[in-house]
Amino acid sequence: MKKIISLFILTTIISCNKEKLGDKLLPEPDKKEHLISESLVQINKDKNTIKERFSPPKGFQWVEENSDSFGYFIENFKLKSYGSPILKYDGSSISTQNLHEAVFDIDTGTQDLQQCADAVIRLRAEYLFKSKKFDEIKFHFTSGDLVSWNDYKNGIRSFVKGNSVSFKKVAEPDSSYENFRKYLDVIFNYSGTISLSKETKNVTKNSHLKTGDILITPGSPGHVVFIAGVCKNKDGKKLFLLSEGFTPAQSIHLLSNPFEKNISPWYNLDVDNSETKTARYIFKPTNFRQF
Repeated sequence: MKKIISLFILTTIISCNKEKLGDKLLPEPDKKEHLISESLVQINKDKNTIKERFSPPKGFQWVEENSDSFGYFIENFKLKSYGSPILKYDGSSISTQNLHEAVFDIDTGTQDLQQCADAVIRLRAEYLFKSKKFDEIKFHFTSGDLVSWNDYKNGIRSFVKGNSVSFKKVAEPDSSYENFRKYLDVIFNYSGTISLSKETKNVTKNSHLKTGDILITPGSPGHVVFIAGVCKNKDGKKLFLLSEGFTPAQSIHLLSNPFEKNISPWYNLDVDNSETKTARYIFKPTNFRQF
């Protein structure tokens, strides 16, 4: 469980805590049924990016992303070989291995930190770091305090005491990737679905949904998935790929669609639905947001 800034937050805010997800955590589908009902979508198992591995259903085409966009970064992110298991931060396998179609080739760390909101933060931060958009790498703690990579790399550290957070320069400047990972662990420790929700803006039209957008329930319980690909037919109808992190901290993975297996792993999504079911969680209400 993450460290929390205050006693109040400790008792009220635990994002992605499986023990507290209640009726929003979906029961695991029957494994044999999953194996019998194969998707009609072509999955190119020898390919190693989302866009190359997952062909759209017949009549649909991938929606092209600008080469410098967050969406392009996600769709072309390297995947582990097809069939790779979801692993916890300690290297052990999670029990549910039949609800994903891909695992992102990125470390989870060695602590129980990189959970659901953190998976989104991780990819967003990696995109900004790779793009050298260092001024944009900044995230809020759940307390509301803003912590930037520019400050951290210049030696400024956050100190939490009770309900307050203070900042002090205590280290030498270090702009290395190794120090960047340490910065992210600090963010993972004190941020979550509530802070992530506040850092994004509401999406009210299906036509505006794009790769990199999130579907989120902020709070306790809370969870988030992110759009990992978009395809569209000639009538403008869109289908979406969804990915997530989860608790305990585990591999970032692309979800299958156990509800519409003929188009799995693609999902029909609608910003106006009262609720949205994903493979492992029910979002109620539906709440799409984007950076």
